[in-house]
Amino acid sequence: MPAPLPALAGPVAWSAIDCVLLDMDGTLLDRHFDDHFFLDTTPRQYAKQNGLDFETAKAEVLAIYEEVAGSLLWYDLDHWSKRLQMDIPLLKLEIAHLIQTRPYVMPFLQCLKERGLPTHLVTNAHAHSLNLKLARTPIGQFMDSVHSSHDYGLAKEQPAFWTQLRGRIDFNPQTTLLIEDSEPVLRSAEAFGIGHLLHIAQPNLQWEPQYSQRFPSVQGFEQLLQPASPPPSEAA
Repeated sequence: MPAPLPALAGPVAWSAIDCVLLDMDGTLLDRHFDDHFFLDTTPRQYAKQNGLDFETAKAEVLAIYEEVAGSLLWYDLDHWSKRLQMDIPLLKLEIAHLIQTRPYVMPFLQCLKERGLPTHLVTNAHAHSLNLKLARTPIGQFMDSVHSSHDYGLAKEQPAFWTQLRGRIDFNPQTTLLIEDSEPVLRSAEAFGIGHLLHIAQPNLQWEPQYSQRFPSVQGFEQLLQPASPPPSEAA
């Protein structure tokens, strides 16, 4: 007899949910890879190219990031390759061993699949990064569809993104759950009318959790799974 599935739990009204939208970086995947890349790998390469010490290079790179923070360009690897004069996708490959799913993500995705809940990946990740992560992790096989904001020309932080997404996915916003680590994205989805929103408080597993004061917030997926009760033993 197969082992019973864990039950869906946590601060979510699962009986009212008929569609699940999932962010990728910081939600399904540990954001340590991305944070290390943008806060360490890229500044080190910038320092090497420009004859700077690391701290000076990092300060300059962070200022450059701020030029497009919150916009779709922030997530565009082709933009950063041109702006910083380096091969960003190639640099990402050098630390691809850091890409990993968060704890309990795979049991959670399996639970959604077994229960027949339509599940869609909705990410701001650029195609280069998205394809790399789908190749390095098994999350894609659990998705009914995969959507990058770059295909829409709008970042998830813009409520109009969700309008366009609904044109491609037939979902009822009021009965849809979005799980996401970015509060600006959650606010955007709320403005659009998505009825169930859940914040991931520890997107980078090496950082301390930062709980949302506005949205239901959990540290990780272990809080969304309740172990299934073992089947009753047969009477002797």
